[in-house]
Amino acid sequence: MLHAIDNHASSLTDDLQAQLALHFPLRLLEIAGGRQGIRECGAGPAIALLHGIGSGSASWLQVARVLGQSARVIAWDAPGYGESTPLRALAPDASDYAERLLQMLDALGIQRCVLVGHSLGAITATAFSSGVQQQRISRLVLISPAQGYGHPSRALQRQEVRSKRLRTLEQLGIQGMAEQRSAHMLSPNASPKAKAWVQWNMARLKPDGYRQAIELLCGEDLLRHAPLSMPCEVHCGEADGITPPESCLPLAKALGGTFNLIADAGHASPIEQPCVVAGRLACALKESLTGASL
Repeated sequence: MLHAIDNHASSLTDDLQAQLALHFPLRLLEIAGGRQGIRECGAGPAIALLHGIGSGSASWLQVARVLGQSARVIAWDAPGYGESTPLRALAPDASDYAERLLQMLDALGIQRCVLVGHSLGAITATAFSSGVQQQRISRLVLISPAQGYGHPSRALQRQEVRSKRLRTLEQLGIQGMAEQRSAHMLSPNASPKAKAWVQWNMARLKPDGYRQAIELLCGEDLLRHAPLSMPCEVHCGEADGITPPESCLPLAKALGGTFNLIADAGHASPIEQPCVVAGRLACALKESLTGASL
């Protein structure tokens, strides 16, 4: 039965994998830290996309295909994901990820861009946007942002989350995690193809990179990087059960940003509602160029 399910999921993703190779191919940058994997398409103003803890650059495929009609779209594989070299520290913080992001932007010759962080990627995006290179970010967009468990008040949760995630990795392995956890990333009405694509992306995690990302999640607090000097907007799937609207709204307020829901979407809205997400990001790009606020 499991083999039949795997074959069905594979058939659902065949077309997306073909699109990925043709329209949003992987390439490797040589940087000081080793190799950095990215996917890129389009031309125009730059927008950089950072994925979450259980995903990768390919998760942005359908968003990128729409955005690439009017922008230069870059999606990274975070350190330790895909073909990207892991960070040196066993328990890296947001500054380590932000330094790798800076190396990527430098290697691509990008001096200014809209920066987008989904889920755990929001912590890296916010840290970079509050750092010494903040003038390079014209607008920050956070989609279902993870706050992290680094604040002292979340010490008990931090221990529980770290232990649970490491134990799940040890017991199930990456493939087992993808089979069991992928459905939680989407709304109850998500299409079989969306479910298969979330699972396909999650199944390509690397244990070492995932362990480092767990340390980022558990050791960081997104709000320690506030306030921000650039406009910020936060979006969240209305059916997000991982970073629900009631947790995302306070983050938006604390960052001085706007907040909007994404209908018919769970946590993985870039996969479940790619056209809506692409539309939101296209508006963010336009606002960044005009200097207007939402």
